[in-house]
Amino acid sequence: MDYIDWFATRLSELRLEKGVSARDMSLSLGQSESYINKIENHRTMPSMAGFFYICEYFGIEPAEFFNAASRSPRKSREIIDEIEKLSPLHSEHILSLIKDLNSK
Repeated sequence: MDYIDWFATRLSELRLEKGVSARDMSLSLGQSESYINKIENHRTMPSMAGFFYICEYFGIEPAEFFNAASRSPRKSREIIDEIEKLSPLHSEHILSLIKDLNSK
């Protein structure tokens, strides 16, 4: 697996899901306007601190960034946080609903 390519693709997917341009994200991170574009085009990689800022920008944990099975880690976490507030019976209903939706 080409991890640099995977990283760039994952960053792009999460950025597009958030609905923000590479330029706006770069500036929001306090970087030059081409910072994210350079990462997505394999010209550079973020430092470890830069990676943590990227995760913070998306509102996700670093492990969630690398969870390729989760297409929308921020929404998944929000759903889990809300489910954890429910009673066990209501949680079971939600689980049944999710399983039903996934089976179709």
